[in-house]
Amino acid sequence: MTPDEFRQDTRAAVQAIEDAAGVRVYGYRAPSWSITRECLWALDILAEEGFTYDSSIFPIHHDLYGVPDAQRFPYTHQLKNGRSLGEFPPTTVRLLGQNLPAAGGGYLRIFPLEYTHWVFRKFQEEYRERVVVYFHPWELDPEQPRMREKLKSHLRHYTRGCPSFS
Repeated sequence: MTPDEFRQDTRAAVQAIEDAAGVRVYGYRAPSWSITRECLWALDILAEEGFTYDSSIFPIHHDLYGVPDAQRFPYTHQLKNGRSLGEFPPTTVRLLGQNLPAAGGGYLRIFPLEYTHWVFRKFQEEYRERVVVYFHPWELDPEQPRMREKLKSHLRHYTRGCPSFS
């Protein structure tokens, strides 16, 4: 997207959410963690549009997203336009010099539960930070329609998918 397209798309999404929910939107999370080093200009637009925080900068190396050297715990962006924007990065754990994802989306489904427990303990006892957890609707709704996707995307979305709650 261009900056103008991003601004218009974001305004339309905010309007739809605010109309449906009846509350103001303060935070933003880019789809597929799509705010990367190449489009950090989006943070300026978010602040200009009235957002107070973001949770789109994933401090990992991934084939589709990520800013591996980004800060791992909440911080504030000081932006070019003189504004600031809080950042709440998704949970990562540092192991062997790498940031590893944890506590959200497919990572909650694909990684063993013991890994998630270890991460939570590490955050509580060593980092003394809060854990940012996220999930997608299809991970909670066993009747969510399944999308036709390429094999890699299918594995990412549906491996160890939603259990039956009946």
